[in-house]
This record gives sequence, C-alpha cells and structure tokens, in this order.
Amino acid sequence: RPQSSARITISEGSCPERITTITGSTDAVFRAVSMIAFKLEEDLGAGSDGAAAGRAPVTLRLVIPASQCGSLIGKAGAKIREIRESTGAQVQVAGDLLPNSTERAVTVSGVPDTIIQCVRQICAVILESPPKGATIPYHPGLSLGTILLSANQVRACSPPRG
Repeated sequence: RPQSSARITISEGSCPERITTITGSTDAVFRAVSMIAFKLEEDLGAGSDGAAAGRAPVTLRLVIPASQCGSLIGKAGAKIREIRESTGAQVQVAGDLLPNSTERAVTVSGVPDTIIQCVRQICAVILESPPKGATIPYHPGLSLGTILLSANQVRACSPPRG
C-alpha cells in the first residue's frame, strides 16, 4: 500500500476466491497492479522446482461491462489485435456474460511486463468509452483469478492463501 500510494482492500469470505479492490489515481492503481503481477510471477516461480527455463506466465481475468467490450474488440477485431501485437500479451474476450451480471471476462496472460502494458491499454480504451446503461456487477462464485476494472479502481479476485 505505501509503495503504490493506492488504497487496497481484500474482501472477507469463505468462497474459493476473494476480491481485492485497488483505488487511487491512475498511476497509483498501475503501480499496485504492477507490484501484484510481479508478486504473482514470483509466487508461480517459487512453486516450481527451480529448473524452469524462463519466466512463469501470469494470467489475470479482468471483468469489464459488456457495453464496453465492443470498443475493446474494435471493428473486425482490429483494436484487440493491435493490443495483442503491441504488448505481446495474450488477450481473450469472453463471448458470454458472467453469471448474474452485465459484465464479461477478459483474460490477459503473459509475463508481468506484457500484462501491465496490456492492462494500461485496456484501461485507456474503456476510459474513452463509458459503459452504456446500468451495470450489474459480477460477484464471483467458483471462478479464480478475476480483476474488476473501472476508471480509477481495480477489483481483483484471487484464491485465499493458506
């Protein structure tokens, strides 16, 4: 928290995932996301036998209002293709809404540097295209690794440690 200057809270709960909410200036939120991505990579690497030949890929699942996904995809997929090519991250936009919500999952995979660049570009697109109509937020149940994005806030869902 002090290093990023962001406000970070983690939800209580007994389900397999918890929601982490990151609030602050755009820079503070990106510092926190960056630190989290590198920590996830470190934890993934620590789980291996040390013989892994390269960096462990990190996967985040962003949750974005469905009304903004068209802007993210772009005409004939041009915008998402541009994001993939410029960042080197793998990006997939789910076709279906998340349960009981008006939001869709956007899965981002790669090493932390590529994920951070990708999240920056995704945020730029959704900030330029505000959601249309009411957004019914997704409340996770049994899925893992979710980050919820809105303007200057990120909510991340991850399995509890322990």
